[in-house]
Amino acid sequence: MSHLVKMENGQSQTIQEMLGCIERYNPDHLKTLEAYIQDQAKNNTYDLEANLAVLKLYQFNPHMLNFEITYTILLKSLTNLPHTDFVMAKCLLLPQQMKDENIQTIIDLADILERADFTLFWQRAEVNRTMFRHISGFHDSIRKFVSHVVSITFQTIKKDLLKELLGGIEDSTLESWIKRNGWKHQGQDLIVVAMQDDKIKTKNITEKIEFENVGALMAQCL
Repeated sequence: MSHLVKMENGQSQTIQEMLGCIERYNPDHLKTLEAYIQDQAKNNTYDLEANLAVLKLYQFNPHMLNFEITYTILLKSLTNLPHTDFVMAKCLLLPQQMKDENIQTIIDLADILERADFTLFWQRAEVNRTMFRHISGFHDSIRKFVSHVVSITFQTIKKDLLKELLGGIEDSTLESWIKRNGWKHQGQDLIVVAMQDDKIKTKNITEKIEFENVGALMAQCL
């Protein structure tokens, strides 16, 4: 869905055009931006710049604060891990937002993900599943982040552990993630993730120092 912002002169701009000028700080555009964020949640799209612009407008106009939109912005930023979008969004929150129970829950979820405690994350996510039910692709976006962490951490991983880290998924779903990430089976119970030795190669460094370069320094030490 295309969102156009109407200017005071009667002309219209796209949201991207509006964000590139002073009009991004005009509170009259807030409703259009909020609708744009709802579309991101529905259609599994993402626009960090627009989302941060909304939080900045809330800072300037706290009487226009919408907590539901704030939840959506924070949860959408989690779907873009390991990028630091969540940190940037959190830095723009107002004190009254930071005191909100749901926002604290989202911050806790973010901390758990940053610690890579994925088993605990899925447990907490199940308890709070209604919070992100409206965000299309949320679970798979988190699984994409989990896959990233697994890929840079493990050479091989037990099949059951991998299923647990990905949210207790079924074998059929696991197969799709194995294929997506280029992993391979090794026997019945082991998954080959990556050969880290191929990524970390030792280098022999030879450094030649001419005597003339250190002669003066050695003379000072005598």
